[in-house]
Amino acid sequence: MKDKNPDHPIRRQKRAFQGRLLRWYRTHGRDLPWRTEPSIYSTVVSEFMLQQTRVETALPYFERWMKTFPDFASLGSASEASVLKSWEGLGYYHRARNLLRLSRIISGMSHPPASYDAWLKLPGVGRYTAAAVTSIAFDQPHACVDGNVVRILARITGCERVFTSSDKATRFFGPLADSLLNRRHPGDHNQALMELGAVICRRQSPKCTVCPLQGNCASSMREDVETIPRLERRRIREVSVERLWIQASGSVLLTKTGAKEKRLALIYELPGMDVLDGIAMASRPIAVRQRKIGNNQITETIHEVAPTPRIMRKLAAKENCRWASPDGLQNLTISGPHRRWIKELLDSRE
Repeated sequence: MKDKNPDHPIRRQKRAFQGRLLRWYRTHGRDLPWRTEPSIYSTVVSEFMLQQTRVETALPYFERWMKTFPDFASLGSASEASVLKSWEGLGYYHRARNLLRLSRIISGMSHPPASYDAWLKLPGVGRYTAAAVTSIAFDQPHACVDGNVVRILARITGCERVFTSSDKATRFFGPLADSLLNRRHPGDHNQALMELGAVICRRQSPKCTVCPLQGNCASSMREDVETIPRLERRRIREVSVERLWIQASGSVLLTKTGAKEKRLALIYELPGMDVLDGIAMASRPIAVRQRKIGNNQITETIHEVAPTPRIMRKLAAKENCRWASPDGLQNLTISGPHRRWIKELLDSRE
């Protein structure tokens, strides 16, 4: 079926489009802390946190973060351990590491860079983040294109193309987003589109009746809004993991993940079976838990193992193992699901 995006009249109606969008945003936009007290640093922190996290989830983290690390200098001088601890629960810890590396670089500059190309060279900054930071903090005319923007533009244009990935959809709608950008107010324009996608043009149950762009929306007129955009479903990979619960003298055994782990590097979790490789052991399953990371649906079965002398000798030789008391758990950076499961198991034994 022929694509409707390139010749859609929204290109010829962009001034009206820009005006309606901006008026709606300035009246209805949420009072988020990085908007009410804007700064280059708060913009950067919020963009890193929101890369793979919903606003509602990120808000309490952002507020605590700004009290602990109020600027690039304080963050840049912090230890990685303290930064990861403050990030605990947000997941995708490479974002925190990249933010730390970026802050150390910027702290060594006389002032933060203002150009899109300069931001692209910084750790953890891709096209979207570079466009967001430079448009919001420096009024640079670069359009942001994320899932929210793709959804709005696909629906407005009634685009029926099936995209094999979100990245391909982002690249496809990039030129249209750029042509519609309000170059006098690029930061507000980008935030307005992101806001509209988050609270009105939602993936499910969109609020079309109160959308300021309803008159421009081909999908709304056709009443097929929720079927647009059309993305091939990602194949979900089922993964099974066996975990160990070993408790001795009130302390729980944990292991630190490897430095090469993309999302959870150097984070504590319950150990896998490999820590006792080669040792015959009696175990019993005490819990089955699930979590999702990316397109992996992970089922983790936790087996209780008695801390026999032979097992304790084996564990003593493992550099990545650590015993943690209930109080000591608070001082470690533990993956969010595992912290919850550990608390549940400890509480059940009181």
